[in-house]
Amino acid sequence: MRAWLGRHGWLVAIACAYLYLFPYFPKITSANELPRVYLVKAMVDDHTFAIDRGVSRWGSTADVSPHGDHKYSNKSPGSSLLAAPAYAVARLAGLPADDLATSMWICRVATGVIPTLLFLVLLYGFLERFAPDPWIRKLVVVGYALGSMAMTYSLLYYSHQLGAVCIASAWMLLVDVVEPAGRARGWRAVAAAGFLVGAAPLVDYQAVFAAVPVAIYVVVTLRRDLPRLARYTGIALGFAGIPIAVLLTYHAICFGSPWKTGYDASTTFAMYHQQGFLGITKLRWDAFAGSMISADNGLVTLAPWFLLAIPGAYWLMRRARSLAITCLAIVAIYLLFISSINFWRGGWEVGPRYVTAMLPFLLPAIAAQLQACRERPWLLGVLAGTVLVGIAIYTLSSATFPYWPDSIQHPLYDVTFRLLADDRVAPNLGRALGVGGVLGIVPYLAIVAGLAGYVVYRVATWRGLVVAIVVATVVLVAYRGFARGNPERPYQFVHDAVGA
Repeated sequence: MRAWLGRHGWLVAIACAYLYLFPYFPKITSANELPRVYLVKAMVDDHTFAIDRGVSRWGSTADVSPHGDHKYSNKSPGSSLLAAPAYAVARLAGLPADDLATSMWICRVATGVIPTLLFLVLLYGFLERFAPDPWIRKLVVVGYALGSMAMTYSLLYYSHQLGAVCIASAWMLLVDVVEPAGRARGWRAVAAAGFLVGAAPLVDYQAVFAAVPVAIYVVVTLRRDLPRLARYTGIALGFAGIPIAVLLTYHAICFGSPWKTGYDASTTFAMYHQQGFLGITKLRWDAFAGSMISADNGLVTLAPWFLLAIPGAYWLMRRARSLAITCLAIVAIYLLFISSINFWRGGWEVGPRYVTAMLPFLLPAIAAQLQACRERPWLLGVLAGTVLVGIAIYTLSSATFPYWPDSIQHPLYDVTFRLLADDRVAPNLGRALGVGGVLGIVPYLAIVAGLAGYVVYRVATWRGLVVAIVVATVVLVAYRGFARGNPERPYQFVHDAVGA
């Protein structure tokens, strides 16, 4: 057991952090989560895709689409299909049909926590080609798991992280198949990759954007071995067709055509969904800036360690040119997407959730950059400090209220830090055991701080760890200078919702 924990203790710590929290607030009637839970219950309890009973029992949301005489979720159905077996087992074990909170927990664990933990194992092995040092890889994986949107959307019943897991796992499997220095995986890996590519739009429509550069990468890499390329293409397409067929059948049953989604039947945000393709209209600077650098939702503001991918692209290009080009193409596609979609803000969120599927493709460049600095512990300490900033923001927001209102200009200080000061935190294991308030999340904070600190120490020594803590503290304090606005009214709602 000691040897096993020595190898996998970092993953166990991440699992404990994920499972310690249950940020569930019935008062906000989460529009993204409730339709998915309703669909799970409808399939298992009522043997239908119509969510009429859930809507009548717990209320409608903005993401419910009427069609014919019934109501349906406007989401891609994959996450509900994945959660349905776990919910069915719970029902057989005696879970009451009207227990929405437990149903939500089951769905979150089945589609968020477990897939992400499995993905982290695959990711750790995959990054070895860019960072031979195991502690560099662990720093990158821990940063991704606890210091990015992967943290938020593994805990919530959104589909973005599951879509990222599907498309990035497919890419990693295909790299191991086609690269000469790969792990020599066979046709089964190709079949799994094909299935995962098809599953990506089944769980999250926009996750499919990464499939095109991945497909081009495979074709270019195998262009001199046409028989192998043809064989692998046939296998991948055959298995990708399974989840695609499920998705098209679902569309036909619910919305009258294989090519019509729930967004076509949406009424609340029809003016957005029905413009262009998936809401894509024209490039907007405010969308790019708001998604990348704004105080309330910017990707690199909330997780500045993703900036390491910029210099890291140089090292990645030197080691694996085709992989670097593939990653850059995928990043470019998602940046263009988030900059041109009319509903780019995405409502209440922590980070620009529509680009969650892009994040794994930044990690090879980040790993290569950190590996290039391996002999410079002071510099590694500075870089690791940016990772700690992301970990602090995403773990603390998850422990309080991971649905930052879009009407608050500086939610890190005016939601997360203010809730902590008011002794208000999300439901958690400590509260379940009778320890309320911030005191109840002390074990969670100890796990996160202990894991992050130990990994940074192993990468950059004690001096590097001190530097990293100082850098993270300075950055977080400097964020206090962002414009604040008037958050009183929305904060009061959040305060009441957390306390309910």
